[in-house]
Amino acid sequence: MTGLVVHKLTVMRAGRPILDDVSFTCPGQGLVGLLGPNGAGKSTLARLLAGQPEAHAGAIRIGEEDVTALAAARRAAMIGYMPQAFTPHWDISPRMLVEMGAARRPDLPPGIVRSALSEAGLDGHGDRLWSTLSGGEKARALFAAVTVADPAVLVVDEPGASLDIGHRIRLMGRLAARGRTRLVVAVLHDIELATAWCDRLLVMDEGRLVAVDTAGAVVRSGVLATVFGVAFETMVSGGVTIARPVCGRD
Repeated sequence: MTGLVVHKLTVMRAGRPILDDVSFTCPGQGLVGLLGPNGAGKSTLARLLAGQPEAHAGAIRIGEEDVTALAAARRAAMIGYMPQAFTPHWDISPRMLVEMGAARRPDLPPGIVRSALSEAGLDGHGDRLWSTLSGGEKARALFAAVTVADPAVLVVDEPGASLDIGHRIRLMGRLAARGRTRLVVAVLHDIELATAWCDRLLVMDEGRLVAVDTAGAVVRSGVLATVFGVAFETMVSGGVTIARPVCGRD
């Protein structure tokens, strides 16, 4: 895997740029956080990186392959995508969902579905109906389904939104571990966790990419305060520079 290349990506809606001439490159491994305020274009970019259909100009390549031109089966095997919201058309179980994810790779070892459910903390919940699961259980089942086939590129849009803090930290740990051998691009709103766990950060504002650098360099640059319009304080933990918003309370 030779990495991800995005070149002059532009999306227009009603005459307004949702993505405006976005270009960047990522190596074939690492956890890359995609940050920015609401309406910055993060989810639109995530969908395009995952090969979802959307009218656009510019190019997205993984290695030498044009992501938007990939056949559906090839794209499903190469790219895992966890959207911000997911509602199945029928009341399936986590096991059924993970089995569908595993079907993208016929060479997976026996027992992989059971292992994926266990790693997601869903032992004993694999055969429950979707309608009976909590928001966090649904999120963990979807993550297991997306990652069970071990795609080379994983794109996740706000994966921890419905998780409690313990599961959110464990999820960031799993994404970071995956980033040691694969490329993970994650849309994140939790700035503290993003700066603590991500190798690199892409910061967007009003459809434009305003910063691309290591997480520590982005934190030290002050761009987060400019983009989000709030003050941030920094701390160093284990050699990692972390940003968190100042509460503003007197």
